[in-house]
Amino acid sequence: MKGFTQLISLLLLVVTSAVSANNVVIENVYLSEKNGSWEAKVTLRHADNGWEHYADAWRIMDSNDNLIATRVLYHPHDNEQPFTRSLGNIRIPDGMTNIYVEAHDKVHGWNTQRVNIDLTRSSGPNYSIRRQ
Repeated sequence: MKGFTQLISLLLLVVTSAVSANNVVIENVYLSEKNGSWEAKVTLRHADNGWEHYADAWRIMDSNDNLIATRVLYHPHDNEQPFTRSLGNIRIPDGMTNIYVEAHDKVHGWNTQRVNIDLTRSSGPNYSIRRQ
Protein backbone atom coordinates (compact mmCIF):
# COMPACT_ATOMS: atom_id res chain seq x y z
CA MET A 1 0.00 0.00 0.00
CA LYS A 2 2.91 2.34 0.77
CA GLY A 3 4.24 1.96 -2.81
CA PHE A 4 0.79 2.73 -4.24
CA THR A 5 0.51 5.88 -2.12
CA GLN A 6 3.96 7.03 -3.27
CA LEU A 7 3.02 6.38 -6.89
CA ILE A 8 -0.18 8.43 -6.57
CA SER A 9 1.76 11.25 -4.90
CA LEU A 10 4.32 11.24 -7.70
CA LEU A 11 1.62 11.30 -10.38
CA LEU A 12 -0.12 14.22 -8.68
CA LEU A 13 3.16 16.10 -8.50
CA VAL A 14 3.82 15.55 -12.22
CA VAL A 15 0.30 16.64 -13.21
CA THR A 16 0.42 19.71 -10.95
CA SER A 17 3.82 20.72 -12.32
CA ALA A 18 2.65 20.34 -15.92
CA VAL A 19 -0.43 22.46 -15.32
CA SER A 20 1.37 25.25 -13.47
CA ALA A 21 4.14 25.31 -16.08
CA ASN A 22 1.61 26.49 -18.66
CA ASN A 23 0.28 29.42 -16.63
CA VAL A 24 1.08 32.89 -17.87
CA VAL A 25 3.79 34.63 -15.82
CA ILE A 26 4.05 38.37 -15.21
CA GLU A 27 7.73 39.18 -15.50
CA ASN A 28 7.53 42.92 -14.99
CA VAL A 29 5.11 45.82 -14.58
CA TYR A 30 6.18 49.37 -15.36
CA LEU A 31 3.77 52.12 -14.26
CA SER A 32 4.04 55.77 -15.10
CA GLU A 33 1.78 58.54 -13.80
CA LYS A 34 1.29 62.02 -15.14
CA ASN A 35 -1.41 64.43 -13.96
CA GLY A 36 -3.51 61.67 -12.41
CA SER A 37 -3.50 59.43 -15.47
CA TRP A 38 -1.53 56.19 -15.47
CA GLU A 39 0.04 54.01 -18.13
CA ALA A 40 0.96 50.38 -17.50
CA LYS A 41 3.43 48.31 -19.50
CA VAL A 42 3.21 44.64 -18.57
CA THR A 43 5.71 42.01 -19.69
CA LEU A 44 4.32 38.47 -19.88
CA ARG A 45 5.86 35.08 -20.56
CA HIS A 46 3.72 32.14 -21.67
CA ALA A 47 4.17 29.06 -23.80
CA ASP A 48 1.67 30.31 -26.38
CA ASN A 49 0.57 27.48 -28.61
CA GLY A 50 -1.56 28.95 -31.36
CA TRP A 51 -5.10 30.27 -31.12
CA GLU A 52 -6.31 27.59 -28.70
CA HIS A 53 -3.85 28.35 -25.87
CA TYR A 54 -2.29 31.78 -25.46
CA ALA A 55 -1.99 34.62 -22.95
CA ASP A 56 -5.03 36.70 -23.81
CA ALA A 57 -5.31 39.42 -21.13
CA TRP A 58 -3.95 41.18 -18.10
CA ARG A 59 -5.80 43.36 -15.64
CA ILE A 60 -5.34 45.69 -12.70
CA MET A 61 -7.38 45.10 -9.55
CA ASP A 62 -7.69 47.02 -6.30
CA SER A 63 -7.25 45.43 -2.87
CA ASN A 64 -10.99 44.60 -2.75
CA ASP A 65 -10.78 42.74 -6.08
CA ASN A 66 -12.54 45.53 -7.95
CA LEU A 67 -11.51 45.91 -11.57
CA ILE A 68 -9.54 49.06 -12.44
CA ALA A 69 -8.45 48.26 -16.01
CA THR A 70 -8.11 45.38 -18.46
CA ARG A 71 -5.83 44.91 -21.47
CA VAL A 72 -7.13 42.30 -23.89
CA LEU A 73 -4.57 40.51 -26.08
CA TYR A 74 -6.18 39.54 -29.37
CA HIS A 75 -3.68 37.05 -30.78
CA PRO A 76 -1.02 34.53 -29.73
CA HIS A 77 2.63 35.49 -29.37
CA ASP A 78 4.16 32.12 -30.22
CA ASN A 79 7.44 33.59 -31.51
CA GLU A 80 7.63 36.67 -29.27
CA GLN A 81 8.47 35.66 -25.70
CA PRO A 82 8.46 37.41 -23.38
CA PHE A 83 6.34 40.24 -24.75
CA THR A 84 5.22 43.61 -23.41
CA ARG A 85 1.90 45.33 -23.99
CA SER A 86 0.75 48.65 -22.62
CA LEU A 87 -2.47 50.35 -21.65
CA GLY A 88 -2.91 54.05 -21.05
CA ASN A 89 -5.49 56.40 -19.60
CA ILE A 90 -5.86 54.30 -16.45
CA ARG A 91 -7.55 56.01 -13.51
CA ILE A 92 -6.39 54.81 -10.11
CA PRO A 93 -8.48 56.39 -7.34
CA ASP A 94 -6.72 58.94 -5.10
CA GLY A 95 -5.54 57.52 -1.81
CA MET A 96 -5.20 53.96 -3.11
CA THR A 97 -1.95 52.44 -1.85
CA ASN A 98 -1.98 48.94 -3.36
CA ILE A 99 -3.04 47.47 -6.67
CA TYR A 100 -2.56 44.03 -8.20
CA VAL A 101 -1.76 42.96 -11.74
CA GLU A 102 -3.09 39.59 -12.87
CA ALA A 103 -2.63 37.67 -16.13
CA HIS A 104 -4.96 35.33 -18.02
CA ASP A 105 -4.59 32.59 -20.60
CA LYS A 106 -7.29 30.87 -22.64
CA VAL A 107 -6.88 27.45 -20.99
CA HIS A 108 -6.06 28.14 -17.34
CA GLY A 109 -7.91 31.41 -16.76
CA TRP A 110 -6.64 34.01 -14.30
CA ASN A 111 -3.36 33.02 -12.69
CA THR A 112 -3.49 33.19 -8.89
CA GLN A 113 0.10 34.48 -8.79
CA ARG A 114 -0.21 38.22 -9.20
CA VAL A 115 2.07 41.21 -8.80
CA ASN A 116 1.35 43.25 -5.66
CA ILE A 117 2.20 46.90 -6.34
CA ASP A 118 2.72 49.29 -3.44
CA LEU A 119 1.94 52.71 -4.92
CA THR A 120 3.81 54.44 -2.08
CA ARG A 121 7.15 53.02 -3.32
CA SER A 122 9.04 53.56 -6.55
CA SER A 123 9.79 49.87 -7.07
CA GLY A 124 9.34 46.41 -5.67
CA PRO A 125 9.36 42.77 -6.75
CA ASN A 126 8.57 42.72 -10.50
CA TYR A 127 7.46 46.37 -10.73
CA SER A 128 8.67 49.95 -10.99
CA ILE A 129 6.83 53.27 -10.88
CA ARG A 130 7.68 56.64 -12.38
CA ARG A 131 5.80 59.82 -11.58
CA GLN A 132 6.19 63.00 -13.61
